[in-house]
Amino acid sequence: MLIQAHNLSVQIGKNRILKNIDLQVDRGQIVTVIGPNGSGKSTLLKMLIGALQPSEGEIIRAPGLSIGYVPQRLHIDETLPMTVQRFLQLPNRASTDAIRETMAQAGLPELLRQQLMSLSGGQLQRVLLARALLEKPDLLLLDEPTQGLDRRGTADFYRQIEQIRQSLNCGVIMVSHDLQVVMRRSEWVICLNGHVCCEGKPELVSSSAEYRVLFGFDEDDESLALYSHRGHYQGSGDIREAG
Repeated sequence: MLIQAHNLSVQIGKNRILKNIDLQVDRGQIVTVIGPNGSGKSTLLKMLIGALQPSEGEIIRAPGLSIGYVPQRLHIDETLPMTVQRFLQLPNRASTDAIRETMAQAGLPELLRQQLMSLSGGQLQRVLLARALLEKPDLLLLDEPTQGLDRRGTADFYRQIEQIRQSLNCGVIMVSHDLQVVMRRSEWVICLNGHVCCEGKPELVSSSAEYRVLFGFDEDDESLALYSHRGHYQGSGDIREAG
C-alpha cells in the first residue's frame, strides 16, 4: 500500500466539497478518478499531496513515500525568459544527467534549451511530467494532464504514463475527462461527484447505472461499450463482478 484514505470529507466555508471518500493505491496500480466539473476531483488530489487538510477522515502514507505531481495547468509570465532546463532546476538544482534522464522518460529529450513559453500545450505537459519524475516518485498524481491535447496527443501521453509506471513500478492516480482512453488504460476507476458514486474495474464501472447517469448516457447508448459487461451493481457504491 502506497497511500490510503479513510472517510475523507472536506468543507470550505458552508460548502461541503467531498464526503466520505475511501481510496487505496498500491505500487504498480493505475487508478483513475472521473467526474463532472465541480465534482471534487482536484480537491481530492490536493488532499492526497498534503496541500489541503481534510475536515474529517485520515490519509495514511507509506513511510518515506515520494510523490510526483503534475498540475492541470501552469501559469507562467509570458515575458519571463526561461529555458526548459532552467525550469527543471527550480527550486532544487537537479543535475544535468538527472534532467536529461527524466526528459527522456517524459518523451522529449531534445527540448532542454528551448524557451518554456515557446512550447506547445502537449510539450509543456511533458515538461511538467519530467519535473514530477525528478523526485523518482513512488506515487505519481496527474490532474487532467491531457487537457487541451488532441486525440493523438492524448493517446501518446497515456502510453508514456504506462511506460513510466512499468519502469518505476510506481502507483498512478489520474484525474481525467478522457473517458474512452481511461477505460482502456486504468485498472480501477472511481466515479466522483462530491462522493464516490461507483468504483471498480473499468469494464464494470462503464456498465453501471450511476456512471451512465453521471455522464448523460441513456440506457440504450452503446458508445462506451468497450468491454463485455459482466457485472452488477451493489448499493455500497462498489462495482462487483458477478460470480
